[in-house]
Amino acid sequence: MRRLEDARLLQGAGQYVDDVADAGVLHVAFVRSPYPHALVLSIDCAVAAAAPGVHAVLTLDDLSPVLARRRMLRGARAVKLSDKAAPHVLANGEVAYVGEAIAMVIADDRYLAEDAAGLVVVTYDPLPAVSDCRAAIAADAPRVLLENVGNIAMRHEAGYGDVAAAFADAAHVLNCELWQHRGCAHPMETRGVLAEVRNDALCITASTQLPHDVQAMAMAMLDLDDQQIRVITPDVGGGFGPKYCVYADEIAVAAAAWMLRRSIKWIEDRREHFTCAVQERDQFWSIQVAANADGTLRGVRGSIIYDQGAYMLKDANLPYNSATAMPGPYLLPAYDMQVLVAQTNKVPASSVRGAGYPEVVFEMERVMDLLARELGLDRAEVRRRNLIPLSKMPYAKPMKARSGAAIVYDSGDYPASQAAALAAADWDGFPDRQARARASGRFIGIGLANAVKGTGRGPFESATVRITPAGRVSVATGATAMGQGLATALAQITADELGVAPEDVAVVAGDTGSISLGLGGFASRQLVTAGSSVRLAAAAVATKARQLASRMMEVAPDDLELTHGEVRVVGVPGMKVGLGELARVLRGAPGAGFPEGFTPGLEATEAFRTDALAYANTTHVCEVEIDIETGEARILSYLALQDCGRLVNPLIVEGQIQGGIAHGIGNALFEFMNYDADANPVTTNFGEYLLPTATDVPRFTTLYRESLSTTNPLGAKGVGEVGTIPVAAAVISAIEDALAQFGVRMVKTPALPEDILRIIADAPVRSQVRPVTSVAGGCRWSEGPL
Repeated sequence: MRRLEDARLLQGAGQYVDDVADAGVLHVAFVRSPYPHALVLSIDCAVAAAAPGVHAVLTLDDLSPVLARRRMLRGARAVKLSDKAAPHVLANGEVAYVGEAIAMVIADDRYLAEDAAGLVVVTYDPLPAVSDCRAAIAADAPRVLLENVGNIAMRHEAGYGDVAAAFADAAHVLNCELWQHRGCAHPMETRGVLAEVRNDALCITASTQLPHDVQAMAMAMLDLDDQQIRVITPDVGGGFGPKYCVYADEIAVAAAAWMLRRSIKWIEDRREHFTCAVQERDQFWSIQVAANADGTLRGVRGSIIYDQGAYMLKDANLPYNSATAMPGPYLLPAYDMQVLVAQTNKVPASSVRGAGYPEVVFEMERVMDLLARELGLDRAEVRRRNLIPLSKMPYAKPMKARSGAAIVYDSGDYPASQAAALAAADWDGFPDRQARARASGRFIGIGLANAVKGTGRGPFESATVRITPAGRVSVATGATAMGQGLATALAQITADELGVAPEDVAVVAGDTGSISLGLGGFASRQLVTAGSSVRLAAAAVATKARQLASRMMEVAPDDLELTHGEVRVVGVPGMKVGLGELARVLRGAPGAGFPEGFTPGLEATEAFRTDALAYANTTHVCEVEIDIETGEARILSYLALQDCGRLVNPLIVEGQIQGGIAHGIGNALFEFMNYDADANPVTTNFGEYLLPTATDVPRFTTLYRESLSTTNPLGAKGVGEVGTIPVAAAVISAIEDALAQFGVRMVKTPALPEDILRIIADAPVRSQVRPVTSVAGGCRWSEGPL
């Protein structure tokens, strides 16, 4: 089934935040810090305030009369807690990263606001900054924020088993240092907020993944109740994680609108997205691995240093995800990982598609490749020996999720998934292909990676299914549509239960005025949680419709079926009653009788409650070719097999997987958010920060298995992130294989061309090639002995 959303979007009829019309709306430009760390000694707004078209220039002190608190809450908890890890709504005398907002200019249009922002005179006292999280944890490191005692924001550990015994008599003990560099998420639509004052209430239209979180944060920050703040999420041009957070500049827009009693809009520009929206994938791992002589794992121990950036907009859940997910789909008897969360003078870190899982899969799959090389075994064979067998499913890991629930892999056949992927990719035939390529002077390699991702994160999601007196079917949910086809999937689930066409189901998502509770879109959760709620609610409506129709037509409920918007007697098409008529009966009328034993309304609300995750698994196989003269890595073929449980809409699943792989290719080969030694961002536009283009992304082969999840009534598993998570590991494995004759080890992502040239130049083995021409960062090579 094709997506219901597409015709409107493809015809240009979508409505994003910047499309929402509001007569007389004012526009915001922020004055942002050019320093990674500095005291703000003074802010002179006089000249800017007198500029043409300017209505106000506001600092934190100016906004304070309407703020219940000047500092943001970490997360959207509607309670007033002190939290020094959270930023202020606008800078409070100190800035901790380039791009931190200091003041806001409100003018008739964005152009005038930008011009006036350049007239605000800010006097700074620059302070030492910290760019590298490894340096940040030193006792003598400059403080990221002067109020901090040190730069270590959090410590925790994950582990189980007797690690000391695992290493004591191990046949092999291996060491590796690994790094995944931070990058951005770049949705086509950047962040945006429109705040309107309507009848002493505030309506916020926001490009967000969590409208109910925005509402809760605005309630807490402005001391308003839920009837005074409505948050609407219109069409969203991509989320990918950064729109999971509620930002200080977004609350500043809402506060300014409330104070001025004017409608105010701010649309983030691309440079602001580079320097202000959260980033991810900056973790340094130091690992020791113990294994038996046959390559089976005995234990892993080590440490993670995680770069949090200057502030925490949410709890630091990403390194927790990484640390607890380290065993992946493998049997690991003993484990100990120490985690340090370090603050630096960089953009705050939070989720970008995968939320800590791409990092840990990269680490674990690099371990598998290292172990295979150490033992002289095939990389796939080492993995096969360690994969959790089907006989142990469901498989309980001796660790707990953030919710406190046990981590239990609910279903899936990991060895069979790997075997099917390898067969489809002709893994066994690759050595011949590689030998032929090498004979013609080409360097090709193959890599693979396995991954497991917990999806459908709770604790709940809400849904109301309603039949109107006109016979129309509507669904309201706290989930958020972000371009992934949510409305189509929920319409399909509703239609199956009520016997109507999916096209006849209207889905409203992301509007706090339509449903009071909701968590929104993150952690590959919405089909599992919102879909389950919709199914339960629709089933309850169907049951109620049968019961009422049974009484009206004097037949048994079991003799009735729902089809074509009617309740019919099976085998007697003429005996029927429309859903709209049933809804009119249950709507009631003043002074009229009401069906005994029935509650008013043909509708039901459910909030599917769960702590258990639905675990999706995947195997990716990638072939690459390396141009050793330029360092370019070109992907020749890419195959992905995934088990996402029941596929409600296979077309949507296919799109999500392909988009996820493309995102992962960017992480593996292109995306590098560079900062200099003083924490100044060096890459702030698409000329400096590369994304994969159509020529970089090959055609994908995608395969699916369906082991139904036991944790939800749909049997579904999330799919939004699983395509991204193993990509970097598979691509880097393939690059290392292509360069195997050099004896190199690949220990970081992304693998940029200059990195590959440098690795070749520094390779310990160069007996098969010789340098012929010096080039930047390395050498060109040709056949023949040195």
